[in-house]
Amino acid sequence: MLTFRIEDFSTKGQVSEQVTPSPAPGEVLVEIHACALNFADLLMLEGRYQDTPPLPFTPGLECAGRVIEVAPDISNFQIGDRVAIFSGKNGLAQYGCFDANRLVRIPDQVPYAEAAASLISYGTSLLALQQAQLKPGETLLVTGAAGGVGLTAVEIGKQLGATVIAQARGAEKLAVAKAAGADHLVDAAEDLRERVKSLGGADVVYDAVGGDTWKAAFRATNPGGRLLPIGFAGGEVPQIPANHLLVKNLTVIGFYLGGLIQHRPELGRQTFDLLMQWLAEGRITPHISHRLPLREVHQGLELLRSRKATGKVVMLPQAEAQP
Repeated sequence: MLTFRIEDFSTKGQVSEQVTPSPAPGEVLVEIHACALNFADLLMLEGRYQDTPPLPFTPGLECAGRVIEVAPDISNFQIGDRVAIFSGKNGLAQYGCFDANRLVRIPDQVPYAEAAASLISYGTSLLALQQAQLKPGETLLVTGAAGGVGLTAVEIGKQLGATVIAQARGAEKLAVAKAAGADHLVDAAEDLRERVKSLGGADVVYDAVGGDTWKAAFRATNPGGRLLPIGFAGGEVPQIPANHLLVKNLTVIGFYLGGLIQHRPELGRQTFDLLMQWLAEGRITPHISHRLPLREVHQGLELLRSRKATGKVVMLPQAEAQP
């Protein structure tokens, strides 16, 4: 089988031939049809992600495919089942063995690519905004709103009844955010603090950028507001002035999907089942800007690194298997 292996953090990995694995107890073997890329994959390549596995390893946090073998102790999945997997690794390959507890069934009408592209981004946004107690009529500010998680925060924020301010860079990305339901658009070249304050301020901030963007969003948050530091795509992890939290009665809510469902796996399963149901009903529609064969994984990662992608980039491992 083909797999994207990381042997050394200085080489950035390569696609190579490996022996197809066999499932251990508690696992299933999946023929992988789609693997969605995430910013975390870039961090893993550099050994900077909080859950980077020991070398060597195959990255790919979320994928989808067809079960082709199950361990003898597995009774809740069978050969032929269509599944999506919040795997944490091993998704960037034609086949992979996964803990059965990390699988969720995909409805027949949901394509593999859309299923793979939904777990982390929609799961993060749904659970994070629930933890922030976003209420109908409140104003939600989403930074990096055309990215993988930002775009889903716009979409789910609207479903929860919020007025959504979307910040992104350039007219093309802002148009994508608008199509997802954003009420107000702010270009990254504008003064974010002043624009948001002119719109009445933000009650909840969903920030995937960090750095100066976080600082501006923090200062545009209304008294009693809640802030979610989701990621640091801008490269700088912000420092939070505790005295400002005190004066404005602000709440900063740390949120990491992987850590949450590790401690509350039942919440993860419920959330992923709900997302598959929403996909089948058309309530959410993942935006996939690029679909590439596995051999072009470096191109896919560069689309994330250079911020040229909108929504998700999805790799298609079985494309190489076609005649």
